[in-house]
Amino acid sequence: MKKLIISPENPNGIVSDFTTEEENEFNTLNTKANSDRDAMISKVETDAETKATNQASGNQKLLDLGLTQAEATALTGYTPPSED
Repeated sequence: MKKLIISPENPNGIVSDFTTEEENEFNTLNTKANSDRDAMISKVETDAETKATNQASGNQKLLDLGLTQAEATALTGYTPPSED
């Protein structure tokens, strides 16, 4: 891998190779960043699924209490997906 070193003496920069230590650190940080990203995506997806499930469940409970769908929607703002 390469790196660009910019200094007052070399304002356009000098390209040099990573040392083994720098390359190992880069790979470690890159692996951790990818893992953190994947964990965050998984959490966001899980949270979205949980929210959708809770909305549908809460809506059904209101319907089971005798409310119409229009009344349940007026209370919660949740509109069930259409069954086209």
